Amino acid sequence: MGSTTKKGLTPREKSEFLWGWLFILPTITGLIILNIIPIFQTIYQSFFKTGDFGKGNKFVGFSNYIKVFSDSEVWQALLNTFKYAIVEVPFSIAISLVIAVLLNRKMKGRSLYRTIIFLPMVAAPAAIAMVWRWLYNADFGLINNILGTKVNWVSNPGIAIFSIAIIGIWSVLGYNMVLFLAGLQEIPKDYYEAASLDGATGIAAFFNVTLPLLSPTIFFVCVTRVIAAMQVFDLIFMIMAGGVNSNPALPKTQSLVYLFYKYSFTQKNLGYGSTIVVLLLVIILLITVFQMKAQKKWVFYN
Repeated sequence: MGSTTKKGLTPREKSEFLWGWLFILPTITGLIILNIIPIFQTIYQSFFKTGDFGKGNKFVGFSNYIKVFSDSEVWQALLNTFKYAIVEVPFSIAISLVIAVLLNRKMKGRSLYRTIIFLPMVAAPAAIAMVWRWLYNADFGLINNILGTKVNWVSNPGIAIFSIAIIGIWSVLGYNMVLFLAGLQEIPKDYYEAASLDGATGIAAFFNVTLPLLSPTIFFVCVTRVIAAMQVFDLIFMIMAGGVNSNPALPKTQSLVYLFYKYSFTQKNLGYGSTIVVLLLVIILLITVFQMKAQKKWVFYN
């Protein structure tokens, strides 16, 4: 060992070091090009105003940030985003956790049920939007026909954001379920046998054994779902298609990312759009930091 330390790395260690870097190089390269560089470009762009006809940037300092903090449309979009996240995240986690527990048992057709629940994850967002717009249709939609109502699910400003959140819940159940199934299969059966000897079965075993041991997976899903929910765009864009003139609920449903899209690609105001994204980035960072701090009180790593 002493001679190896003096001479440096052995040929085998050098080979492992080289191959290790070669394997992670594509991921690092993609991360830098597709994520890191665009972040700094967006922050840089937020200090400029796009010139006439989309040409030439004019440095405006913190003017865009001052405008954001006084823009009622931005704060309404932030409120809409929070409403969506508050509904989508906890319900999608709770429902998918129950489904995962049920489908983790030995039963006939288990693989088929898992596949059916996971299918929305591989369906095209445009197809999902088209189906749900038909389901939500106030005149001939399936939901209104079943309930015997005539509710404007996606054009009523009071409920439209919650209607979209229901679609979000449905579309991510399969993803969450797969993660929970992986976590459940890592729990040793000895814990359940010990709980059974102590008289804890069914619901008691779920709350006293399953939840504590699955808490790291729940924490991971919670963090990733909050980040994804705060960036919701495609569902709102496709469900609320047509603009504010055809759908009066759009101002009460557009998210921060939708607002970024509108300013950056519709109005060609890239600087202000970038400022909105930076605001969203800061908010997500603060929420994630809070989650990381709070995990110490309820996440148990065995």
